[in-house]
Parts: sequence; C-alpha cells; structure tokens
Amino acid sequence: MQNHLVIIGAVWPEPNSTAAGSRMLQLITLFQKQNYSITFLSSAGKSDYSFDLESQNIKIHSIQLNDSSFDELITNLNPDIVLFDRFMMEEQYGWRIAENCPNTLRILDTEDLHFLRKARETAFKQKKELLFEDYISDVFKRELAAIYRCDLSLIVSEFEMQLLTETFKVDSSILYYLPFLVAPISEETINVLPDFKQRNHFISIGNFLHEPNWQTVLQLKKVWKSIKKELPEAELHVYGAYVSEKAKQLHNEKEGFIIKGRAENVADVFTNAKVLLAPIPYGAGLKGKLLESMQFGLPNVTTPMGAEAMHGNQDWNGFITNTDEDFITKAITLYKDENRWSQAQQNGVGLLQQRFDKKLFENDFINNIALLQTDLKVHRNKNFIGQIFQHQTLQSTKFMSRWIELKNKNN
Repeated sequence: MQNHLVIIGAVWPEPNSTAAGSRMLQLITLFQKQNYSITFLSSAGKSDYSFDLESQNIKIHSIQLNDSSFDELITNLNPDIVLFDRFMMEEQYGWRIAENCPNTLRILDTEDLHFLRKARETAFKQKKELLFEDYISDVFKRELAAIYRCDLSLIVSEFEMQLLTETFKVDSSILYYLPFLVAPISEETINVLPDFKQRNHFISIGNFLHEPNWQTVLQLKKVWKSIKKELPEAELHVYGAYVSEKAKQLHNEKEGFIIKGRAENVADVFTNAKVLLAPIPYGAGLKGKLLESMQFGLPNVTTPMGAEAMHGNQDWNGFITNTDEDFITKAITLYKDENRWSQAQQNGVGLLQQRFDKKLFENDFINNIALLQTDLKVHRNKNFIGQIFQHQTLQSTKFMSRWIELKNKNN
C-alpha cells in the first residue's frame, strides 16, 4: 500500500524566488522517489510564481486558519506522515493532527532556526556582540516547543544541530541533519559552462522580502565604489524577487550599481556572471544563493555568516572575509585573477560532491523514517518533554482556536 505524505505549507513553494521554495521541492522529490503520494495544504494565497504542484502529481487543498473544516479534511486524508513547513504551521495545525490522526508521524522542517536569525538580527541592529540572553525570546520558546512536540525536526545546518544539542540540550533522537540535497555534479558539467574570459560583471541575488537580503544590499552599496574604482568596466547587477521601493532608489547606472529585480532565469544569470558578492551580515540556516553559485560554476566572496556550516574543513569556492576592506580586496582579486577564479570554481564542485550530494543522505533519511514509524510509541515515550508540551499546548491552542472560530462565525 502506498504511503501518504501531507505537507502543510506556510506558503505555496516558489523555487525561483526563495531558497525555502527550492528546499521544499527537494523534499517532495525525495519522498516521491520512495513512491509516496503527496498532498500539499496551505492557507496562503498563491502568486504568479507559485510552483505548479499538480503538474508533479501532487494533490493540493487550500485550508483555513482556526477552522474545524481542517479536522474533517485531515481525517479523510489519513496521512502516514505530516510535514510542517516551519514551526508556525505546527503551532496552527499540530494539535489538530495529534487529535485526529494520533498515529501519524509528525515532522517539522525548520528551514532555519528562526530564533537564531532573530537573535542575530537584534545584535546586528544594536551593534553589539550576540549574548546568550538574546536567544531567549518568545520566538525561541515557541520554536523549541514545536520541535519537542514533533517526532522529528529537520535541521539544515551543522551549526544549528550543535546549538540545539549542546547549548540547549535537545535530545538528538528528535533531530535530523538534512542539508540542501543536490543532484550529483562533476567537473565535466562545470567545464561546458562559460569560462573566466566569457563572463562579465558582479552579481548579488536574494528575495527582497527577506530582511537579511536587504541588509546585504545595503552592505554592497557601502563597498561598491571602492571595487568600481579598481574595476571601472565592471558593474554590479542586483537580482531578487519582490523589489521594494527603497531598493529601487539605490539603482545608479553611472556608478554601475544596477537593481535588476527578479531573475527570470537564474541559470543564465549565474553562468554569465564572473563573481557573486554576498556580504551577508546575519542570518541562519544555509544560503541557497551560495549553493547555486557552486552549481553554476560561479565563485563568490562572502562573510563567515554567509558560509556558516557550508564548507566544513574544505576550501571555499572563493573567499570568506571578515572586514569591508578584505571583502573589497578579495572581490577585486577574484575578478582579475583567472587562476584563483578557476581554483575557486573547482573548490565549489568538491563542496557539492562531499557535502550536498543527495545520494549521501536520502537512504539514511528514509530508513530513519521507517524505523520511527515502526517504533513510534516507544519513540514518543522517550520524548517525555514533548508529551508535556503536547498536553499543555493541545489545551491552550485548541481552546484559543475554537474561540477564534466561534468569534468568526458570529461576525
């Protein structure tokens, strides 16, 4: 009998707009390869850029927040596994799954640790070092509670695995390290792409709705004049979905600082550019743009925050810099030095092969899922903190949701 996976999405996936959208499609592909039937649910509105899930034989349903119609739907679907896309979805629907489908395996895909990103943003904006107490926000409490309530949480970053298990003592049995999953790549694949001499200009890319991406653009504006002075022919093309008005105001043809907006074809943009610039000041998880730069043979210059948990002890596909001055110098070096550039490109292939090739993770992950399904009661009994959170949250969230539903009907 075919296994059934239900995914509850915070949004309808947009793989050409966000790394989170690409990640979701990677997970869908992984489960479909194991012959799972998949149903995708979301209360969000669709955009023109939402991926056509039905073209991949995925059933879809629009759902409502705080509405008991979900109970009937999920009971009828009767999934073997429910995957929550980020902790907010677990908060909204987790108690309904627990009540209507108690034997369903509940998995949380964190995407990145929201509390970590929030803490780093606070420290960055207050121009101070990150302190332990910065972690302990409302977002931290909500996210950790969701992790405990689920049977398994997927973590994309080794740094975040370490933070959860060592700093916050979360039992590793309810966590699973599953980074970006990419198709195998070889140097031959890269060699057919445009070479150093055929490529021009710098690029930056990132969805403008994501605050760290906007801060990255502001960092670029700060360093660009110094790079341009040394490389007068070069331009910086800034790509990203959902360009804001404040971003458009940074556009300056004379300075060669060009706000391009949405990249209609990321492959074309990446394979024709010479260097990707990503002076990422804060964030969490893994950076999709840096992974894609490796896939398209595009060396990059970034920060320790950008490269976090991506390279282990391997050489980076470009440079990781700590200061604005070093960033400027390394950007110019990478743009001018063909040998450095070629070596950086090869490093990227090595990183993809050693750290992100989906073959390294798929079988182990699926085996882990099968084991949990066989032994779910024992697994849950060991996670007694999760049982406590489940009990408390089930009551509080349930009655709050029922109250909102009643209020909506009365209105």
